[in-house]
Amino acid sequence: MAQSIFQRIEKKFLLDEAQYQAFREEISGFTKPDAFPTCNIYNLYFDTPDFRIIRKSLEKPAYKEKLRLRTYGVATAETPSFIELKKKYRGVVYKRRMELPYGASMSYLSGEEPPQPTQISREVDYFLAMYPRLAPAMMIAYDRIALCGTEDSGLRITFDTNIRYRRNRLDLALDGDDRQIIQPDQHLMEIKVAGAYDLRLAHILDKLEIRQTSFSKYGRGYQMELEEGLVGSFTQEMERGRQNYGSNRVFTYRPRAAFYAIA
Repeated sequence: MAQSIFQRIEKKFLLDEAQYQAFREEISGFTKPDAFPTCNIYNLYFDTPDFRIIRKSLEKPAYKEKLRLRTYGVATAETPSFIELKKKYRGVVYKRRMELPYGASMSYLSGEEPPQPTQISREVDYFLAMYPRLAPAMMIAYDRIALCGTEDSGLRITFDTNIRYRRNRLDLALDGDDRQIIQPDQHLMEIKVAGAYDLRLAHILDKLEIRQTSFSKYGRGYQMELEEGLVGSFTQEMERGRQNYGSNRVFTYRPRAAFYAIA
């Protein structure tokens, strides 16, 4: 079971088409395509039936956290998938990531033991124990272009388009009727650095009048549902989650003894 840990600063910017084209031209001298320059990303965000995690996140606390399951493309049981525990404290992002086949990830998140317990799986266990009745709450998908720095190995810039969500058929192995979150000509850019910003980036952003924004894909999807009166009561949401999940699996987390061993 592969695992990794990231710590970095991430800033988001919402660009129109003209800003996107101009920015790409400006940074062409010190960026190049990433090892995986284009991909289709599918995420399942986990939450409680009353959306406790995303509601807390939208309050913009100094510390927030979330759990998601990611695949690159529509999944099968054997597709590589990534359980990601993402924490943010005062602008710094800490991400724990463990890789399992998609079927094994879903089994693990619904209460089965991980194939090989690790420190990261223990942290995930602790998160699951902190939020009882956690289950898939929303699917978020998008198309990504990824660049990295030619001189700064810690620089990564991504551009996401076609950002969409759904709250039914919550299984990354299934298609569904997705709703768009941003406009067709918009690009959500994220600049990710391990340390200080390259001054060239700061000058380019200022020159093109590109301003940092607060943007959560899951948060925006939740707010769209809330504005249309589609988020119901605690009981209704639990029942809806059971009906909309794309298989017969029931997410009833059973505490594992392993997580008590966290140092």
